[in-house]
This record gives sequence, C-alpha cells and structure tokens, in this order.
Amino acid sequence: MHFDQELNTRGLKCPLPILRCKKALSELSASQVLKAYATDPGAVKDFQAFCKQTGHVMLSLEEIKEDEITVYIFHIQKKAA
Repeated sequence: MHFDQELNTRGLKCPLPILRCKKALSELSASQVLKAYATDPGAVKDFQAFCKQTGHVMLSLEEIKEDEITVYIFHIQKKAA
C-alpha cells in the first residue's frame, strides 16, 4: 500500500505510539498516508480510538511476527481539510 511517511514506534509503550502518530500526522498534508509500526498490544485499540475521535481514516491494520515479537502495522490517512 502506498504511504507518504513512515513512523517506527516499536518498543514504545502507551501513550508514546499515539503521541508520535499525532505529531507525524500533523506534518502531513490532507489525505496523505502514514505507515506506523508498533509492538505494544494496546496500540491497536489506541490507534482505532484515535482515528475515530480525530476523523483520520485507518486504511489497514496488519499483524506480523518479527523474531517472536508481534508487530502491528497501521496505514492511517490524514483527514481531508
């Protein structure tokens, strides 16, 4: 999937993944896509709630294994202006 910026929050615990996501999205233009990586299981619900509250769109959520660690990959589209 196409993305305009990548954000790595692997190893960070709540609330840091969401705070970094919010900052990264603020640097994007409307409708651009952020690809974010997280390892905190709580990030899934946090990112879903964040998108619902802010109007950004979660285009996809993928779960993969990297060396026995679950990594969550989010594609989030910044809301239109």
